[in-house]
Amino acid sequence: MNYVAGASREQSLLFPEVIDDYITPENPVRFIDAFVEELALQELGFRHATLPETGRPPYDPGDLLRLYVYGYLNRVRSSRRLEAEAQRNLEVVWLLRKLRPDFKTIADFRKDNGPAIKAVCRQFTLLCRKLELFGGELIAVDGSKFAAQNAKDRNFSQKKLKALLEEIDQRIERYLGALAEADQGEEQAGGGTVPKASELKEKIAALKDRQGRYRELFEGLEQSGESQVSLSDPDSRAMSQGAGVTVGYNVQAAVDAKHSLIVATDVTNTSSDSGELSGMAIKAQEALGVAKLAALADKGYYHGKEILACDSVGITAYVAKPMTSANTAQGLYGKERFTYEPERNVYVCPSGRELTYRFSTNEKGRPIHYYRASDCQSCELRNLCTRNKANRTITRLAFEEIQEAMAVRVQANPELMKRRKAIIEHCFGTIKRTLGYSYFLCRGFAKVKTELSLTVLAYNLKRAINLVGVRAMIEALG
Repeated sequence: MNYVAGASREQSLLFPEVIDDYITPENPVRFIDAFVEELALQELGFRHATLPETGRPPYDPGDLLRLYVYGYLNRVRSSRRLEAEAQRNLEVVWLLRKLRPDFKTIADFRKDNGPAIKAVCRQFTLLCRKLELFGGELIAVDGSKFAAQNAKDRNFSQKKLKALLEEIDQRIERYLGALAEADQGEEQAGGGTVPKASELKEKIAALKDRQGRYRELFEGLEQSGESQVSLSDPDSRAMSQGAGVTVGYNVQAAVDAKHSLIVATDVTNTSSDSGELSGMAIKAQEALGVAKLAALADKGYYHGKEILACDSVGITAYVAKPMTSANTAQGLYGKERFTYEPERNVYVCPSGRELTYRFSTNEKGRPIHYYRASDCQSCELRNLCTRNKANRTITRLAFEEIQEAMAVRVQANPELMKRRKAIIEHCFGTIKRTLGYSYFLCRGFAKVKTELSLTVLAYNLKRAINLVGVRAMIEALG
């Protein structure tokens, strides 16, 4: 028995006469080529889309765009790796017609054309609308943390800097004590150089140098009012992720429910999602071109102003309210146990007593109304209701009826809340696990947003090809 044998390296082969014969009709590179060919690169704002009268001829921005779309679709993001692919990958050789740009040219293209690349992502969204790949009725909004090019030990908060400075003070004090002992031993020995003393002096000098840098960072944070500072990527921030901490960005996405295609994205450096719902939902509404839309999100997005902003533009939000009441946490009656009667403008407590309107105030730009009971001391449920020595008080936000209506919708549609995970969470899973893009290569908001646009374009392109095929997508371009 013999092993499976390969062909001889000296054997002559009869290859096809044209390179086009190597690329099958359903190969995604054919769509990438046709899609970029149809783009109005000058109108989109690409640099060098208009040729200069003199000077060295530049690369066509369309060719470099083709290279990047192909790269992100095939898990190749690095400019050096893209340079290598242009020399050895037959698909890229076909796509670029044997062009071999160097890595600096490739990297500069991504750096210099951020807004234009984002516009290309919008053009692909319009193509998906033409192919009827969007339902345009229901979206899900969620966020995920992506690591930045910034190590944890190069991210500092005031608390962390304070602890580091205290630790350095203690170490310097220990070294100074040890140095005094070493000097005393040197005098008793009648002079001479003691190596230990010189080593201690070097360590003390190094610590004082580090102490100076930390103090400078601490003072900078106090003056700027920022909570953190990152040294490698100044825009990145430390964020909680699961049981750990990631220095990176919070990527927001709105996904259409029909085929889980991403319709809108954003990048923030805040760990919380509570202020992001309306912005993402409105972006999705504009991208889909619809007047009415339903939006699903998890409890982290619950915020009164955001729900009101959605309602004002025809977006019906479905966000479960987190139980943050101090009373509920201690086993007492929370606000949800009280019934509001709008026609009489009163709350009714579990024992049937009324909490009437007393006064209004404005806290952090939000109008708040106060309601208070009149005789809680005689109530048999008092110990289950309040810790206040006086009477039970409840606050009500302006337009809280919109939140109450949403609570009724959420309770009446539990299947929608379950669908949220299926609609959006696998999108981040695909991007992070299948494509391997759990971190950004670039630094700073502008470049990170450009990289996210390419990532989303690759994700949507991959799904669209699986749904309708390359030929149908090329035909839709006409």
